[in-house]
Amino acid sequence: MGTSSLRFVWLEVTGLCNEFCDHCYADSSPHGTHGTMTVADWTNTIDEFAAMGGQDVQFIGGEPTLYPHLSKLVEHASRCDLGIEVFSNMTHIRPELWEAFAAFGAKLATSYYSDTAEEHDAVTRLRGAHKRTRANIQKALELGIPVRGGVVATRAEQRVQEAAKDLFDLGVQQVGGDRTRAFGRASKGAAPTIADLCGHCAHEKCAIGPNGDVWPCVVGRFLTIGNVLETPLSTIWGSQRMAEVTGDIAAVHGPGKARCGPPQFLPMCGPCGPCVPSVGHCDPKEAGAAADTATIAAPA
Repeated sequence: MGTSSLRFVWLEVTGLCNEFCDHCYADSSPHGTHGTMTVADWTNTIDEFAAMGGQDVQFIGGEPTLYPHLSKLVEHASRCDLGIEVFSNMTHIRPELWEAFAAFGAKLATSYYSDTAEEHDAVTRLRGAHKRTRANIQKALELGIPVRGGVVATRAEQRVQEAAKDLFDLGVQQVGGDRTRAFGRASKGAAPTIADLCGHCAHEKCAIGPNGDVWPCVVGRFLTIGNVLETPLSTIWGSQRMAEVTGDIAAVHGPGKARCGPPQFLPMCGPCGPCVPSVGHCDPKEAGAAADTATIAAPA
């Protein structure tokens, strides 16, 4: 498995989150921190990524809007001619962030768990989350900021279809679905394995955490490739450690046998893209199987 070009990077600017979802793959919470990466470290990393031919960045967390310098990083990424998406729970968007998103062409993505406040807030463990998220989705669309929605099935009998319909009714054009992935708090203490990954990790993409660690993807953080505070990103991407990690992933999943990537994480989804709802399944291997509770389809 040779090293591919690096085209997409998740920038996890903080581990702090105002929600405390049981299924959080990053184990983010109100107890998280912004890590050791400074604004200068992040801008240098964005510069390196752009110089490598990178195309798109997604700012994530934790909750990226809680990072005090997000607007500066969005502006910097825009000046590097990068496509920008911010994956946010959309409960805490300051005026300067709205201005930055609109001015620098940022898109938004969010998770939405139910059409009812009671069920959504039970998942996020934040009272009032549903009301604020829904209101900010409306505001973003009114401002002309594109919004991508993801409905994650976290429990039986969850109103995932109704949640998707609510997003479509609000005017969200792209709504994906997914199931809980056994990483972070969702693993309930089980050690992650390469077999739990989708298999696309490190293929044209990587993630960088708030302490500078480079991972093959956001859920593959148990496979650290390097650290941008110690080594340039371009060196990490072509390193022996990178070859070892991609080789280990290929040994488990095999070339061309990777499953579809979690659509709530990726603005693009390959190789079967577009994924949910157009394909209707998170895993192409399940194409002949009955749809599970995570499958979302556009309303007729």
